[in-house]
Amino acid sequence: MNFNPEEAAYTPTTGVRRAHEVPVVAATDESLQGYGCLVEDPQSFPIQIVRWPAKGWRPIDANSGDQGGVTEGAFEFWWKGDTLYARNNAVGDSYLFGWSTWPEEASSEGIGHSRSRALIWRANYHPDGGQLVYPAHGQAFVVALARPGDDVTPEDFVAFACDGSRGLYVHPNVWHSAFVPHDNHAEFFDRQGRVHARVSVDFPKEFGCYLALPLSR
Repeated sequence: MNFNPEEAAYTPTTGVRRAHEVPVVAATDESLQGYGCLVEDPQSFPIQIVRWPAKGWRPIDANSGDQGGVTEGAFEFWWKGDTLYARNNAVGDSYLFGWSTWPEEASSEGIGHSRSRALIWRANYHPDGGQLVYPAHGQAFVVALARPGDDVTPEDFVAFACDGSRGLYVHPNVWHSAFVPHDNHAEFFDRQGRVHARVSVDFPKEFGCYLALPLSR
């Protein structure tokens, strides 16, 4: 993969030396309650679309405000050296999501060091609809999720370890980090709301830390 950092949808915030270690649990139907669910068949699974909110006392007309539909495509992740890149072809955006060591010491080419954790600098949620990711080749991954609410803090996040045998659906308004693969490259089938609105939290800027996701299998 050839990645131009200037094409990234966001410029990473760096410069801190503190990591908040996120507790990890196995992703199951029970542990994901309130966040989303596991998915057996990505082709038939429905994506919830949220009606556009009214800004005044006049309501949104019936049968309007939720007609954007969904978009889908490959969501690809690459570890290059110590740096995690991604490209979401469903929405046409590229990202630099994090590192396996402090970014000032992280390489962006080659094999890189052993990865015991991923240092993530941001997370977001989609107010317009849910998001489904399904591993195209059964590869395991880890994602940090937090329940809805704009006053989110690093302590609100839980890391869910997904073994790759099923996909993951994230409800609208649920905070999520990058879908961090264990392997050097992973591809997901991605389906989500076409509007693709994003509300983000910048951990180094707002809390002086990175979100640390464990990568032990």
